[in-house]
Amino acid sequence: MNDQPTQDQPTQDQRLSDRDRYAQLAAFLSDIELKGMVAVGDRLVEAVGGPDLLPGRKVMVAYGGGKDSTYVVAFVRAVQLHLQLTHGHTFVMRVANMRHAGVPLAVMENIHRVYEALGLLDDERAELLTIDHTEIRRFRVDLPLPERLVNLNRLDVLMNGHRSAGDGRPTFCNSCNLAVADFYGRAAWWQDGVDVIMTGDSRREQALYSAWIMRLAKASGIDVEECRRMGFQGLLTALRGIGDAYFRELFGDGREAEVAERAVSTGDRSMQPEFVSIYDMVSYRVHDHWDLIVDFLGFRFDDLAFSFTESDCANPTLMAHLRGLRAQYVESRTYEAGISEYLELAEAMMRKKEMPENLIRLALSRYDSPVKIVERREVATAYARDVFGLSEAALTAMVYSPFTDEGARLEGFIASCHPEMADRTAELHAALRGDGTDTDGAAEWLEKISALSLTDLRTLYRSALVDFGAQQTMISRVRAGDPHKSQVKTVDPTTGLPVLELISGR
Repeated sequence: MNDQPTQDQPTQDQRLSDRDRYAQLAAFLSDIELKGMVAVGDRLVEAVGGPDLLPGRKVMVAYGGGKDSTYVVAFVRAVQLHLQLTHGHTFVMRVANMRHAGVPLAVMENIHRVYEALGLLDDERAELLTIDHTEIRRFRVDLPLPERLVNLNRLDVLMNGHRSAGDGRPTFCNSCNLAVADFYGRAAWWQDGVDVIMTGDSRREQALYSAWIMRLAKASGIDVEECRRMGFQGLLTALRGIGDAYFRELFGDGREAEVAERAVSTGDRSMQPEFVSIYDMVSYRVHDHWDLIVDFLGFRFDDLAFSFTESDCANPTLMAHLRGLRAQYVESRTYEAGISEYLELAEAMMRKKEMPENLIRLALSRYDSPVKIVERREVATAYARDVFGLSEAALTAMVYSPFTDEGARLEGFIASCHPEMADRTAELHAALRGDGTDTDGAAEWLEKISALSLTDLRTLYRSALVDFGAQQTMISRVRAGDPHKSQVKTVDPTTGLPVLELISGR
């Protein structure tokens, strides 16, 4: 038998002592990072009232499984080991990773390799949690995604996508961002809670994010002053109010079960964790600690997991695909034209995030020929089918948004994509209105082609396609404050003239 480790076998000795493991990790940290690590450790000791009290304290890291949060996990592990070696005592490290349908297995495999390299898998001072919406379990690389979570994510993608004609951020990120807030509440207050949440976000980023949330909350009629007085729980309370308003707008009146299922967890007011940012103490650019992340921790930029600006989510691949479908079917241009427009946005986003040039080239090279674009289309089609259970027909319906505004675009959609139904549009309208006539066949066809229930289709029929130029809806207000958008060069499908269009994505 070959005793040499294969590519997927552990390369780190799990029996290393704290001193040896710390030495391994510290060798990849710069002098500035080591000084920052000591400063964070000193701050924690002071905050808890002395080193002897450290074992009763818990420090949480939210771990999405991407390159940036991987660095934060490694840094906090270094702090934990440093305190143990310096004082003979240290804190318990809670690492919580949130999942949704857009998180591929490759992300969980990256997380496993990172935990393995850091010696966290069998360390009693580590709580490694996977949070799948309301289900909290100890991390295991092969944990299956709950079917309930996949169904919830699919419905949110469809309802948001139909309201926004498949625009990237509203379709995939709005509901997900509210789920992230829920994740923080559940992770921070699970069982006996945590004392500190360590983050890589700067204080400025935290302040800007908080201010944006409070503006949205105020517009939703929430008492923001009371929320501010409540600290972290108040921020989650504001997000819960925003979420409730958002999902009532999305699903319509009388859908309390859908709203309640997506409610943001607000935790326990008696336990307020402190946020500690490492941003000002370290270099936070991935190329400054490439050797640590890739060579030591075993992080891999997988084909699906690494999608443009994301290294922990495959949904941006679908955002590009939807842009291509929109150009082809809605605007009678070419799929390649839509992809080119999305790549323009994606490159701008990647450069704004100061991603390494080699990663930018890698992401864009996947689309740099007609043959590769066809291959990426096949990858996106298979991903949508396997992860969300959505056919290309359902995605095409979503970017056409034929059901909103009382079916204003239904005839165009039928003529372009399903001409065999051209003589049944009146029957389709009747089914969508709920006229009570004999429309069972039309209803069945609508449900099959859209992957939505008749209840949700009728909600869309009564709803308007979102006007992002006006901030009259929660969906438009959320995108207005979202920085992940840019103007791209496109063509007006009516006049054929070049225009600029504001689109969003990752």
